[in-house]
Amino acid sequence: MIELRPYSSLSDERLWDDFVGFSRNGTFLFKRGFMDYHSDRFEDCSLLFINKGKVLGCFPSNIDQSTGVVYSHQGLTYGGLILSKSVRSEEIIEMFSMLKSYYKKTFSSSKLIYKKVPYIYNSYPSDEDLYAIFLSGGRLTSRSLSSTIDLYSPLKFSELRRRCIHKGELSNIKVVEVHDHTSYLSYWQLLSSCLEKNHGVTPVHSVDEMILLSERFPDNISLLLSKSVDGEIFAGSWLFKCGQVVHTQYLASSDRGKELGALDYLINELISHYCNGFRYLDFGISTEDGGKLLNNGLIFQKEGFGGRGVCYDTYEINL
Repeated sequence: MIELRPYSSLSDERLWDDFVGFSRNGTFLFKRGFMDYHSDRFEDCSLLFINKGKVLGCFPSNIDQSTGVVYSHQGLTYGGLILSKSVRSEEIIEMFSMLKSYYKKTFSSSKLIYKKVPYIYNSYPSDEDLYAIFLSGGRLTSRSLSSTIDLYSPLKFSELRRRCIHKGELSNIKVVEVHDHTSYLSYWQLLSSCLEKNHGVTPVHSVDEMILLSERFPDNISLLLSKSVDGEIFAGSWLFKCGQVVHTQYLASSDRGKELGALDYLINELISHYCNGFRYLDFGISTEDGGKLLNNGLIFQKEGFGGRGVCYDTYEINL
């Protein structure tokens, strides 16, 4: 018999983290050290599913008490039910039914917003939750388009990307992977300036948060930089290493870096030397407004490296 248990930060952190590490669709983003860094912004209502002392699944989630809406965690890019390799379809459908009943009864919730883990992050097929959503009458409400390279059989770069990479080669740019605070702070200034100048926005994270997360997960988070021989930063990207996926976060280039092809050169080096042992390189989404608007300029560059579409989907389920 499956037992549903609300997650307790006082007693369940190790149990939760150990399970995520052995699950078939979990990444380090679901570890409590990552989820809880912004616990002051979200009211956690995560769940564990246990049978005979063994965890079958967990559900990272939060609730907005003002609306009663439950979210598969708003602080995460993707989420949903995180599942063991052994749990079967019938049990997953039961778990989904149990979590719906729990939120309706405990919080008088009427709606669940569910973000699916994209398939590239799975270590084993894990789409039973989509079937459970179908049975529950859930509907797709958002579909964002990411660009991903299959590193086992990559496509050829476009001619434009190859020319830009050649510029970087002629400019004696060096690419380095760093973990130190000084580099983080220097790149953050470049990144913030680029986002403000080009888009009128600021980074979602703060540099202090990025430093904190990289210290908590040094094997999963690092910063890759394109630099001159005297140390000037031309371009960069944070790397999130999630199982078989390397995910680029906060790509940016200075004006001088654009002239030298520094970002293209960095991505080429990333694919050639820093992706050994990984299956996918995921550039992230190029859409806005829940996927209704495609940023053609942004996706053009990603597709020039051979990136092709992977969807990040969100569903709404009435409780």
